[in-house]
Amino acid sequence: MSKARRSNSKSVNQTAPKPQEFIMNNAIGLIETKGLLPLIEATDAMAKAANVEIVKRIDIGGAYVTTVVSGDVGSVRAAVEAGASAAAQAGELVSSHIIARPAEGLSQAFFA
Repeated sequence: MSKARRSNSKSVNQTAPKPQEFIMNNAIGLIETKGLLPLIEATDAMAKAANVEIVKRIDIGGAYVTTVVSGDVGSVRAAVEAGASAAAQAGELVSSHIIARPAEGLSQAFFA
């Protein structure tokens, strides 16, 4: 008797989303700090606090930097609150903002 082999491996496509695709996650969260250290603390806190994707870091100039995250509205809100708190403790938090259900062309205009 020959035994048939069954493969349990599944093909999974785990590619990072293109900038125009992350907009479909329902919300964008932004944290802006003065200095890199508070931004690193904020980004770490956001990633640990909720199921969000770190989309991009933007260097504005004059020591101002921003991190952009995406995910569902509740997760982004929790992540930005945690990140803002961490940034304020580590240095200077300039601003934090959440955009729920952003317009379709927003990611292409600003984050591509």
